[in-house]
Amino acid sequence: MRLARGITLIVAGVAAAALYAARAQGPAARDRREWRSYGGGPEQARYSSLKQINRSTVTRLAVAWTWDSGEEGGLQTNPIVVDGVLYTTTPKHRIVALDAATGALKWVFDSKVEGRGPNRGVTYWAGGGDGRIFAAGEHYVYALDARTGVPILSFGREGRIDLRADLGRVVDKQSVHLTTPGVMYRDLLIVGGRVGEGDAASPGYIRAYDARSGMLRWRFHTIPQPGDPGYETWSKNSWTVNGGANNWAGMAVDESRGIVYVPTGSAAPDFHGGDRAGDNLFANTLLALKADTGERIWHFQAVRHDIWDRDFPSPPTLVTVTHGGRRVDAVAQTTKHGYVFLFDRDKGTPLFPIEEREFPSSPVEGEVTARTQPIPTKPAPFARQTLTEDLLTRRTPEARAWALEQFRSFAGGSPFVPLRVGQDTIVFPGFDGGAEWGGSAFDPVSGVLYVNSNDLAWTGSLAPNETRPTGRSLYLKECAVCHRDDFEGTPPMIPSLAGIAARRSPQEMTAVVRKGAGRMPGFPNLSVDGVAAIVEYMRSGGSSSAAHGEEETRTPTSRYRFTGYKKFLDPDGYPATAPPWGTLNAINLNTGEYAWKVPLGEYPELAAKGVKDTGSENYGGPIVTAGGLVFIAATSFDQKFRAFDKDTGALLWETTLPLGGNATPATYEVNGRQFVVIPAGGGRSKSRSGGIYVAFALP
Repeated sequence: MRLARGITLIVAGVAAAALYAARAQGPAARDRREWRSYGGGPEQARYSSLKQINRSTVTRLAVAWTWDSGEEGGLQTNPIVVDGVLYTTTPKHRIVALDAATGALKWVFDSKVEGRGPNRGVTYWAGGGDGRIFAAGEHYVYALDARTGVPILSFGREGRIDLRADLGRVVDKQSVHLTTPGVMYRDLLIVGGRVGEGDAASPGYIRAYDARSGMLRWRFHTIPQPGDPGYETWSKNSWTVNGGANNWAGMAVDESRGIVYVPTGSAAPDFHGGDRAGDNLFANTLLALKADTGERIWHFQAVRHDIWDRDFPSPPTLVTVTHGGRRVDAVAQTTKHGYVFLFDRDKGTPLFPIEEREFPSSPVEGEVTARTQPIPTKPAPFARQTLTEDLLTRRTPEARAWALEQFRSFAGGSPFVPLRVGQDTIVFPGFDGGAEWGGSAFDPVSGVLYVNSNDLAWTGSLAPNETRPTGRSLYLKECAVCHRDDFEGTPPMIPSLAGIAARRSPQEMTAVVRKGAGRMPGFPNLSVDGVAAIVEYMRSGGSSSAAHGEEETRTPTSRYRFTGYKKFLDPDGYPATAPPWGTLNAINLNTGEYAWKVPLGEYPELAAKGVKDTGSENYGGPIVTAGGLVFIAATSFDQKFRAFDKDTGALLWETTLPLGGNATPATYEVNGRQFVVIPAGGGRSKSRSGGIYVAFALP
């Protein structure tokens, strides 16, 4: 049965319900002593009412327990705590339950499908006395008994559902992984997923499954099909061939209103849109959907026809603010390009004016960019927007001279400058934000939103796609977007492939290309010969370009390809821009003004020379508590975990973790004692990676 507004109703009898009249109960009204879901609660506010640990006591924090998974690979997980049990993941995607008071292991679930890449947490649901943990393992989602970790075989097929199904495309040719855990509404598990970013990416449909049976209940087409609103904003056949427009960052749920708020990513391929003409709804869009049916209520598209990978990077945050002398339930959404959008939850009306501003058109043949993009007038951006010579590094005279020479060879420097063929264009803030996946924290008492930000420049360019199917052409088309034409990548996030033949066997390389690893999606769409050709080309160090069988025919095939992510770093490996390179921001959403801004993170070797407060890249987010504290780790080089005064930004406490804490902490109470736990996974700098959980409490 087809409904208007671009959804397909799956199960007869699931009727559209009216929105609840009762207002959503804000985080301030709830006694949050546990951390029952990703982000702390369905509102994604990352707020706790606990205050045993406060401004006066935080300096006495000490390690209460640690648990080491014994695995390498890193952690981006926000653990959950329910009834004294902490549920979380390991770097290899095992699911574990720990005693939240002691860290003692209660159970472990191993799907035997080795996980690769980020797995940011699990989802808890209870119904009729049945407590379940929904957990991702590659392209599967498992339902586990919360008490034992044993799969519930009545869910899906033998305890799991396959996210590659229900997309309207050939199942075994899809690559879909649940990076961020799904959200619950009543008895529905609502999920998005991470998909590829090239020509043959899977579509990023939003789907809801019955929490008991695993049956698909509804699906929203983020790439509209004929008859759906927004179909005219794509190429005619985009719904059959294009991908992306996926929710990889997570969602927020207003349980009283029955609304799920869903931010989506960019359309694929990311950096050239010649084969997806138009604005490309519902990519780069904040969607408000009826949670029980998937019907669209309102939407806002932040970037039209995105060719900069400016997807929404984090879950929205449900807030209540004072505007025009009245209290307004709103939804706040941060962006990679450094802005906060604030909307009325019911109608999507912006609370601060949004201006349409004109930006340059693309010089690339076949590329038609949007004439204007929407920019909020308040709050001011939390990341710098325009790179000039004055903002280049002054760390040393040599570094500055190098940066000036490089900068003068680049195009761009201001927002939304399209990439060019054969010349690097500056993207500032870079491809990793601005805001990132860690999410924002909201204090319901003051109305302040806390968001951490990267503030580095990156560059990128386009090159013509080679049409003859060879190992070289396949590598350049599918792999160089991350690992670059020269195999150098962007370590440590995107590893170098130089000399890969000495480190990996052909069988290992084939498995990674087919299944993916780390941030890299798999390429199940490639033929056996196509994968073999790529592996041969990489093992030869780029010296071989011979064909190795014919690549499977796929459309669309972009005329141009992205040549790879490049950070603008000086010859010593530091950002070629002036500090701050990362910040923590406190924004009053009642007024749109900043309460404070401080650098976040530093480089230990520079700090030892007296170069402090530079800020650094940071991944993971903050939490805020009624004790007056903002806790955040996130920094990639100093391995610090910090507590700031939520009102002033003053640093009140810090400690060094065994590995970098590139994740979002959680806080909870067990037996009258408050704990703060942070996953320490490292791997973002030159340090080793691992999977250690560290919990702090008062002695």
